[in-house]
Amino acid sequence: MTISLQEGRLTFHFPDDAKVGRYDKWVFYREHFNKCCGGAKGVDFIYVDDDTTWLIEVKDYRVHQRTKAIDLGDEVAMKVRDTLAGLVAAQCNANNDNEKRLARMALRNRYLRVVLHLEQPTKQSKLFPRAIEPANLKTKVKQTLRSIDAHPKIVSQHNLRSNMCWTVEG
Repeated sequence: MTISLQEGRLTFHFPDDAKVGRYDKWVFYREHFNKCCGGAKGVDFIYVDDDTTWLIEVKDYRVHQRTKAIDLGDEVAMKVRDTLAGLVAAQCNANNDNEKRLARMALRNRYLRVVLHLEQPTKQSKLFPRAIEPANLKTKVKQTLRSIDAHPKIVSQHNLRSNMCWTVEG
């Protein structure tokens, strides 16, 4: 049995004993933290695995192109920053016991890892060009987040790393 979480057209499968949450759907984030902090942003998933907390942001540009003016690397960095601040507040002030517990576990871990799960069209076309170059994006994210994770990962469902204990389909 696995824990399956949906993000758009992608389904993430985590081990059945996983400590994982949809941070951007938490009641604390949506009803309290986001409102008090002037539109704070949040990553999609928080996964607590042994001594590592994974902050996972998902972007799927296979059907719709990116239209936001902000640089994707800056957007990811902002979401990571705001998520960490939200976890600090949630560990003390969340009304939902599961959210409070996961926030405490996430902050207690020894390592923080940032993962951008990025899906783009496999074949370039004029209608759906591959607008984001993963190597350039990785450099930008690495520079921006080096104090949080010196080795952030940019992955897709076809190139997950062996130390990532989840799978993706969709």
